[in-house]
Amino acid sequence: MLTPIVIDDVHPRTPTGRAAKTVVGERTPVSATLIADGHDRLAARVRWHAVGSDSWSSAPLAHLGNDLWEGVLTADANGPHELVIDAWVDRYATWRHEVAVKAAAGHDVELELEEGAILLEQLAQDVSPESAARLRDVAVVLRRRTSAPTDRMAAATTEEVGGLVVGVPDARLSSCPPHPLWVDRPIAAHAAWYELFPRSFGGLRGAARHLDHVADLGFDVVYLPPIHPIGTTHRKGRDNSLTPGPDDPGSPWAIGSSEGGHDAVHPALGTLADFDAFVAAAGQRGLEVALDYALQCSPDHPWVREHPEWFRPRPDGSIRYAENPPKKYEDIHPIEFWPAREDDRVALWGACRDVLEHWIDHGVRTFRVDNPHTKPLAFWEWLIDDVHTRHPDAVFLAEAFTRPAMMAKLAEVGFSQSYTYFTWRHSSWELRDYVSELARRPLVDYMRPSFWPNTPDILDEHLRHAPPSAFAVRLVLAATLVPLYGIYSGFELCEHEPASDTNTEYLHSEKYEIKTRDFAAAPLAPLIRLLHAARHRHPEVWALRDIRFHASDNDQLLAYSRGHLGDDLLLVVVNLDPHDAQETLVHLDGAALGLPAGRYQLHDELTGARYEWDGPTGYVRLDPSRGQVAHLLHVTA
Repeated sequence: MLTPIVIDDVHPRTPTGRAAKTVVGERTPVSATLIADGHDRLAARVRWHAVGSDSWSSAPLAHLGNDLWEGVLTADANGPHELVIDAWVDRYATWRHEVAVKAAAGHDVELELEEGAILLEQLAQDVSPESAARLRDVAVVLRRRTSAPTDRMAAATTEEVGGLVVGVPDARLSSCPPHPLWVDRPIAAHAAWYELFPRSFGGLRGAARHLDHVADLGFDVVYLPPIHPIGTTHRKGRDNSLTPGPDDPGSPWAIGSSEGGHDAVHPALGTLADFDAFVAAAGQRGLEVALDYALQCSPDHPWVREHPEWFRPRPDGSIRYAENPPKKYEDIHPIEFWPAREDDRVALWGACRDVLEHWIDHGVRTFRVDNPHTKPLAFWEWLIDDVHTRHPDAVFLAEAFTRPAMMAKLAEVGFSQSYTYFTWRHSSWELRDYVSELARRPLVDYMRPSFWPNTPDILDEHLRHAPPSAFAVRLVLAATLVPLYGIYSGFELCEHEPASDTNTEYLHSEKYEIKTRDFAAAPLAPLIRLLHAARHRHPEVWALRDIRFHASDNDQLLAYSRGHLGDDLLLVVVNLDPHDAQETLVHLDGAALGLPAGRYQLHDELTGARYEWDGPTGYVRLDPSRGQVAHLLHVTA
């Protein structure tokens, strides 16, 4: 449709027009470029509503210059939404500007004053009765020729009069096509995850007893690797060997046996009733359960026998097993998501969807999806959309350490959260550049990064044989650089023995054996509690896009902040050197943070210490040998 105002570059959006993302209650920035001919003043707003609802909300957009307009929307319901940008000629602002310019030039403005009176009478038809009466009174003043033109003009160009007509659109309103927006639950954007293997606790009942530890540490989500029956064919032994002993439990990701597939619970872990009890126990402690969704099968999975068309045969008649050279997964068959017959594809995709529906029926709303980049994007787009039509509260984390474009595309087609490259970012410039990339457009409109300092597959080189201070550094960074992060159990114990110096695997990996740990002796537990208490105490500052990095004279000390002094402000300074004390001057962007010209207070939420700085520059010294790896400073005037 032809409109007098061009509305370009609307955000939030994704590169291909799929739904951008926000969460319930989040202040979501909206922007657009508005272009019109001539010199008329413009006005604009954003409108949004839940799809299927006739009730629209709106908020004004402000002109920032160079045709860029910005505002904020806040959705209050989970599910699919639409947003629309409206733009129109602001007749009042245009008249006020023109009459002021002509009067200043000494022109006769009698005709302009009459035009203003007519305009106010017209605008009075679209405002409240009280405002309308006031506008008509001002119109009378504009026509009062016994008063000086400057006095009449002054009466009609006050902030009061402008406030009465703000947001009243012109009849020639221009609107952009609706832009899709997906609104998640808050836990999709701000949460701390804790991963545990139930079998290392004696099964689901034992794992339920460990929930007190997880809740005491302040986590929001407890994540379980696959809990399904494990195949015996080509079962892996300890340390990923091909010769398992009779008591070796195998990898949980080798899903399926004669005891069932993706919808079954491994008998050694308990029953489906035990799983329901685990979910209930987690909920009683304020924890949400996330379940692994791994679409692959052991050679013993019922699907292999019942649906050979869902797998890829090799020339010798065998079925291809999974590989990620140099890694080989002989105990796992990947699924062929594009079988030759369309009916087979439909049946396969439906079966995969039914697995999710089964666990949703048992109280799971959050899924960590294993290796989604090895499955078709079309499948994920269909699956997530289909599940969301019935369960808009479902959350999906993409476990994809892969190419940047694929990671972004998985987020665009519907994944709620995304694994990242944080594990391999260590220097101050790497962290600044990477987090800045994630926190700005286009990615920030639709991709939510989750930072994991370790996983069952990854013991990073900087944590091998490392002291507890190295684990503390990575923990603080993960928990404060982005709103979403997680750890794999054992991290709080600073487990650091690698399988070798040439890969990222743990020695005696829990993926292939049962591990017994003493969690009462967890050196990082106090720091974890303090970090989570601070995250919960300052909920308003954790929007991904709100991070701001500050200059430091020492590259070993990384400084960044969240929030603004007028609302809530946290300053984080981390010593990236886990071995030696480091000191620096930190130079804050005082104007951007709203800092006063003089003194202000800083309270360290990790130690309780209090400091006073005068001006935008402050001194910091952090000594890991004394347990000081970071400051988490609440700044107040």
